[in-house]
Amino acid sequence: MPDSPLAEPPRPGDAESVFVHANGIRLHTVKAGPDGGPLVVLLHGFPEFWYGWREAIEPLAEAGFRVVVPDQRGYNRSEKPHGVASYRLDELAGDVVALADALGYDAAHVVGHDLGAAVAWWTALHHPDRVRTCTAANVPHPTAMRRRLRETWSQRRKSWYVLFFQLPKLPELTVRAGDWWLFVRTMRRSSRPGTFSETAFDYYRTAWGRPGAIRSMLHWYRAVGRERSEPRTDRVDPPTLVVWGANDEFLDRELASESVDFCRDGRLELLSEATHWVQHERPDRVVALLRDHFDR
Repeated sequence: MPDSPLAEPPRPGDAESVFVHANGIRLHTVKAGPDGGPLVVLLHGFPEFWYGWREAIEPLAEAGFRVVVPDQRGYNRSEKPHGVASYRLDELAGDVVALADALGYDAAHVVGHDLGAAVAWWTALHHPDRVRTCTAANVPHPTAMRRRLRETWSQRRKSWYVLFFQLPKLPELTVRAGDWWLFVRTMRRSSRPGTFSETAFDYYRTAWGRPGAIRSMLHWYRAVGRERSEPRTDRVDPPTLVVWGANDEFLDRELASESVDFCRDGRLELLSEATHWVQHERPDRVVALLRDHFDR
């Protein structure tokens, strides 16, 4: 049966929708920009899909980059393997490396927001030779996060939902209730007014409602909770940019600077008026920061 008109939002510019086999699974991607241009992989967070980076795709492609934005495993139109172990950080970083391989690239500029930033950090830590630059938006270095959770009640309170998502079945039922009311309310409340339109939420609801999607999306958190993975090294060797919306209600602001401390060549751009949803609220600024970072 063909997708409904709202099943997949319009792609920006000349972007194409392409399925790629990588790391043993089938990933849906949106691609744009010239073949052979420097590869940029944009990784969305929770509970988004490729659409979360829509405003960065066309300007980066027009600047000569080969831009690839996957629906990460378990999300939207990508494959949704069963089992929590399929969503370990090692597997997710492996997807990024395998995606670059499938596209014929030795290395990529890896950019992530939210849980996509967690994947970007992990890829840079464990596959530094495959990462030209790393950019993390509003999720910290894993060691910085682990230390803050251990040492401060402030971040523990903000991370309450991670514990809730460890429960079986109840989280799936809760987030589906009221036409995805919890997700919609949280995204609206935690962002600047007007950040997410009603049409955007129609697209998100379609993505969340695909068979197996919400189970797989929550398995990302379950894998973190069960595996408690620690990186093999804390030092990030690729040049790293941390972009941080200062009014993030989910994360302590101090995590931004603490993350940069783990980078050999790192810098922080704190956007004082932005929230957790920084690339939605300040897309032009984020794209400008990315272009400057890639050209260093």
